[in-house]
Amino acid sequence: MSERRIVGPFNRVEGDLEIALEIADGRIAAAYVDSPMYRGFEQILQGKAPADALVLVPRICGICSVAQSAACALALADAAAIEPPRNGRLAANLTLATENLADHLTHFYLFFMPDFARAEYAGRTWHAATAERFRATTGSAVEQVLPARTRFMQIMGLLAGKWPHTLAVQPGGSTRPLQGSELFRLHRHLREFREFLERVTFAAPLAEVAAIDSVSALDAWVRSGAGDLRAFLRIAEDLGLWQVGRGTDVFMSYGCYQEEEGRLFPAGVWCDGLQPLDVGAIREDVACSRYAAGGELQHPREGSTVPLDEKAGAYSWCKAPRLDGAVVETGAFARQVVAGHPLARDILARCGGSVAARVAARMLELALVLPAMEGWLADLRAGDPWCASASLADETTGVGLVEAARGSLGHWLTVRRGRIHNYQIIAPTTWNFSPRDSSGAPGVLERALGGLAVGAGGEIPAVVHHVVRSFDPCMVCTVH
Repeated sequence: MSERRIVGPFNRVEGDLEIALEIADGRIAAAYVDSPMYRGFEQILQGKAPADALVLVPRICGICSVAQSAACALALADAAAIEPPRNGRLAANLTLATENLADHLTHFYLFFMPDFARAEYAGRTWHAATAERFRATTGSAVEQVLPARTRFMQIMGLLAGKWPHTLAVQPGGSTRPLQGSELFRLHRHLREFREFLERVTFAAPLAEVAAIDSVSALDAWVRSGAGDLRAFLRIAEDLGLWQVGRGTDVFMSYGCYQEEEGRLFPAGVWCDGLQPLDVGAIREDVACSRYAAGGELQHPREGSTVPLDEKAGAYSWCKAPRLDGAVVETGAFARQVVAGHPLARDILARCGGSVAARVAARMLELALVLPAMEGWLADLRAGDPWCASASLADETTGVGLVEAARGSLGHWLTVRRGRIHNYQIIAPTTWNFSPRDSSGAPGVLERALGGLAVGAGGEIPAVVHHVVRSFDPCMVCTVH
């Protein structure tokens, strides 16, 4: 006999989230992930001037606002057939990377690690030290992390004027040209952030972390020293977090951080091997979503967002995006699997996508992206152009694809008679937290929760929270 339990709302999650669990024989037999808050940004944008999107879409979220700005700017740039000058491209990389790395740091220290201070872990040898270090709001880590994050985010003030909701990110580049003294300050902020990571988070040089190329090398590295990442990896080994939270093991990345030739992290799909990404194969399914059906499954360029609250069989405001019919996972681990980082590929071969894999990939990106930021900053030239301009045709379309901290973010724009006719957004958490589709296939998180054991009295264990938080959900972006 099965019972149904509702878990939620969740704390330390951006936005509203509820999960219905069907429990049978002491395990989760099925999970139904509900994004219960509808906001309607896609409808708000209809009829507006195309440039107004640059003001409105950052308001979707206060955490990944720059990622929304970047995707919007790229969609408008595509619609106008405009390329930013070199400084503008480098500034776009730096701005997005600053937000992404700050998100990784925030997720690890403030959203994810506090769960290990729970009383149910009191019998573990590591619990007392972990609670003292990572307890929410009062742990010793908070006193170090918040000032370090604040100093790092001063980069955003220099590059973008303000954060969140900057208007410096434009289709033609950046409207915030920097002078020599400001470039000097940026170098200082990056140097200070590197020092914090190497002293506190990793207790090792960034190059050493970036060079870890296998699970066995990671195990040896964990045994070789201290630092907060090593502390987590020891906990992960003790709790078996490498073996829980596995989704579909089909991964997607739009690619990000455009360089002179190619991207720092390329686009692609991993499905039993690396494959090229066909964005045209994306379809949105609303069979279990609270939207009016638009006939056949729709590509986001032709998609619609018509709310239908009382729809039979629907249980979420999140749509179910699919790539050529497949349920795909996106995020830092997906990025590194697609990019071919040897550690990510070895983790995938040994245990697949898991709670520990996702967290480890986020921390790996701190070690990979910060040196790239130092290189981009060194290549900026104060006297060179920062922004190009071009007019937008009255009838046009555009798409903007970026990688936010949580994964693949896409904006699809259609302009008719000089106004926004349609604007569709698929956020990373839309991919990962989607409901079932018309074939009954569950979304990534729904799969990842299936099979987890519950307490003898039906208590929901902490591992459910670990699985949910390993995706770093942003629910306000999910439904926008």
